[in-house]
Amino acid sequence: MKIAIVHDYIKEYGGAERVLEALHKIFPDAPIFTTVYLPSYLGPHKTRFEEMDIKTSFLQFIPLKAKLISPFRLISPLVFKSFDFSDFDVIIVSQTGAYFPNTIARGPASAKASAGKPVLRKPFVITYTHTPPRYLYGYQTARDWRKNKIIYLATLFMNHFLRMVDFKSAQNVDKFIANSEEVKSRIEKFYRRDAVVVYPPVETRNKNYESPARQSLTLKASAGGRIKNKKEEYYLAGGRLARAKGIDVIVKAFNENGLPLKIFGKGFAGYGRKIKDKILNIKNIEYLGEIADEQKLKLMASAKAYIFASYDEDFGITPVEAMSVGTPIIAYRSGGVKETVVDGVTGIFFDENTPESLNRAISKFESLKISSNDCVARAEKFSEEEFDRKIKLVITEVQRSSQKH
Repeated sequence: MKIAIVHDYIKEYGGAERVLEALHKIFPDAPIFTTVYLPSYLGPHKTRFEEMDIKTSFLQFIPLKAKLISPFRLISPLVFKSFDFSDFDVIIVSQTGAYFPNTIARGPASAKASAGKPVLRKPFVITYTHTPPRYLYGYQTARDWRKNKIIYLATLFMNHFLRMVDFKSAQNVDKFIANSEEVKSRIEKFYRRDAVVVYPPVETRNKNYESPARQSLTLKASAGGRIKNKKEEYYLAGGRLARAKGIDVIVKAFNENGLPLKIFGKGFAGYGRKIKDKILNIKNIEYLGEIADEQKLKLMASAKAYIFASYDEDFGITPVEAMSVGTPIIAYRSGGVKETVVDGVTGIFFDENTPESLNRAISKFESLKISSNDCVARAEKFSEEEFDRKIKLVITEVQRSSQKH
């Protein structure tokens, strides 16, 4: 079967782009269709897609396109319809929640002779959904449009029609895959469609770095050995720094408790600069900026705990990465993180996304003993191997169905 992969745009590197890489790894001959490709904005990850066959739209030729990523969403339905998928049997759409890639033109794509009669063939569309667009359905996003009343009213008006576009394009999909039970429920609520859950792949075995906790689990399985994960005194937070990630709450909590905190990641919509300004005179908080994966995993492995305060997180890949190197999680009980962290076993939750609630959880955490090996074992349930197996099962089902018809 000839397969194509569709992705909103490639300008940043996060969980959705990790899934894109994993899909391409399974289907290395599949070209990637995307609106714009801007590797210079990917920081330490700028070479990750350079060996792939990436096919961009006419937006790639527009000047200042990097600054127009948000406005492009208004014309993205037309952009995805402009791609020609006539030679493909299966299209795998990576829906990040930014644009409307499900509007792709499906066919009739080509004609095949069958018993002397032409049979019109349409490509089978599988959509891996990270989330329906958060900005359309009341979830927190990178920008707060409510501050300006004129922009807010205009946004409400536009979003009404964009929701109609989003719902209609969702009916263009043959099979939905959700990245969590949380997102599965959103697909059912907003699209009236069912979905199968395939969790995103987490790089639990980095080729350049093996944490002490990983070594411990390996020894324990082979010869009963045990290595304790050496921890330092700092806590860690970070990833994609945006308003919905609750970094403000974390900064306020650590400004009050005085404990050492390190923050890593790239800021969006001016959020990185905002965080820098906030911690300028807070001596116990250090901002590291965007870092490579190996450095991130080392930081995670040495941290006392990873702090996660995201609002209605779709899945939350960084908590699983932290667990994969033996580090427990302190997380706001919301969204997909409820499916990955086991309360009292691989971390603890706090129930209100406030500095006070977080600090109570930190105090509770410091009296607990959480096994690094339990954290690593939990992260294995979200491994690349498990992702590959489940995606291949979906494709096998499609192949069997096509053979029957």
